[in-house]
Amino acid sequence: MDPRQFEHSVVDDKDIHSIVMSYLLHNCFNETADSLASCTGVKLPADDRDNIQRRKQIIHFVLEMKALKAVELTEQLAKDLLEKNKDLHFDLLRLHFVELVCARKCNEAIEFAKTILAPFGTVQKYVEKLEDAMALLAYDDPEKSPLFHLLSSEYRQQVADDLNRTILEHTNQPSYTPMERIIQHVTVVRQYLTEENGKDAFPPFSLKDSLKG
Repeated sequence: MDPRQFEHSVVDDKDIHSIVMSYLLHNCFNETADSLASCTGVKLPADDRDNIQRRKQIIHFVLEMKALKAVELTEQLAKDLLEKNKDLHFDLLRLHFVELVCARKCNEAIEFAKTILAPFGTVQKYVEKLEDAMALLAYDDPEKSPLFHLLSSEYRQQVADDLNRTILEHTNQPSYTPMERIIQHVTVVRQYLTEENGKDAFPPFSLKDSLKG
């Protein structure tokens, strides 16, 4: 398919508002979504309110180093979700282990590893991840260890995003927003045109730059 056939397409303002609204609701920016609705007249789905608020709380707990609380709320929202998504469940439990290590609660961390994390060690793909987590105990300052990424806010954000998408899928909602799909399509189109016209014809796409002005 030649992407140039769409170069004269016109996008309606309502479509743009709808795309932005879906992004805000997906990421639990409910206050901003309310503001957009009041300014544009875009309707907010009333039945999503409770789901958005719960997802927002869960994401908040992951980012604020309260992973077990996030697990508890997730199980309340969708009882079998984590049971069906072992990788995600492991990541959340490992985050709690890391929290204990950072709080210098090493004995509690070891006990948590023995009772909760150890069963994952029977599955080969978790062995190295468990070893990495346990290795943090050997460092006086885990943040300066080779495994510092496990303590980073970026890693927590990654786990929070994965959990949010999984909850959305579980409730039969799209796990990716139309805005993300558009960015993916733009990237493919630019790659196509760059190959056709030369690498200097189109600079790398940046969402941040595209929103300027």
